[in-house]
Amino acid sequence: MKSFEFANPQSETEALELMNDHPEQTAVLAGGTDLISLLQADIIRPERVVDIKNISSMHDVAEVDDGLMVGALTTLEEVLDNSKLAEYASVAQAADAVHAIQIQSSGTIAGDLCHLPNCWYYRNGYGMLGLENGTSLPETGDNRYHAIFGNSGPAKFVTASRFAPALIAWGAKVRIIGPGPDEAEMLPLEYFYTTPRTERQGTTVLKPGQLVSHIWLPKTAGAVSGNYDVLQTEGLDWPLASASATLTISGGRVSDARIVLGHVAPTPWVSHDAATSLLGKTISEATAQAAGDAAVSRATPLSDNGYKVQLARTAVKRAILRSAGLLEGGL
Repeated sequence: MKSFEFANPQSETEALELMNDHPEQTAVLAGGTDLISLLQADIIRPERVVDIKNISSMHDVAEVDDGLMVGALTTLEEVLDNSKLAEYASVAQAADAVHAIQIQSSGTIAGDLCHLPNCWYYRNGYGMLGLENGTSLPETGDNRYHAIFGNSGPAKFVTASRFAPALIAWGAKVRIIGPGPDEAEMLPLEYFYTTPRTERQGTTVLKPGQLVSHIWLPKTAGAVSGNYDVLQTEGLDWPLASASATLTISGGRVSDARIVLGHVAPTPWVSHDAATSLLGKTISEATAQAAGDAAVSRATPLSDNGYKVQLARTAVKRAILRSAGLLEGGL
């Protein structure tokens, strides 16, 4: 691990000042569940690490006029325990699907949103795009865990966030602060993620000197939701595919729907086809299956990951059934 300066700010303003001393060579430490391993593997080599854990304003979960403002440093354990978040069932289910208690107790919600790809080519030093001498290793090599959507460009990895599908399905926004001390914007989480085409591009819109301070969730307004992760093991594992559904049901029929898949594309994958297929329908095994079919109708699997199409189809079906209370095992 390369040596670095360590900074421990006590406020958002102080954090931005410390980050912008070295805007291109700074890493942000929250729970550390991802960053520490990247530092140890020498994948990230910052000049300064800014530990934001002691910024009290980023720990709160507060009610606001139009919903909830969730501090970026809220841990997965706190998501499960917070009564204000209980109405957002899919968010709690995403946290509950992380079976490692160490991650639940120390991992943070914004840290999860910014988690870098788990692609083994990236984690072994071949860069975000997994290139060796200009050749795409995910395209020519072992790609069984890679993208089945959005993979026509050089990026073949899948987004690592467990929470993003559920939050995007709820219409969440992120509060981005910096680089200046008075600069802040609210951005729909759906537009937070990017698909890099070069190694110099990142996986989010965050610029040097910026960070996520809060996540905003709208009022539930009677909507229901469900999340489903397809896991290979019950331990510390990442989903092979996941899906979240948020539905508004009026008179027994779906009047509005949002379906978002995870771990199947370089960004969280919003399925308009699946959502449209549900409109005006009652939720049943058949309509949920049809939505799953619609969700994967445009999949473009690579040579070794065609099995993920069926997993994604199933995740969508079960997320929809879970949201409507028709699947056992809901949190």
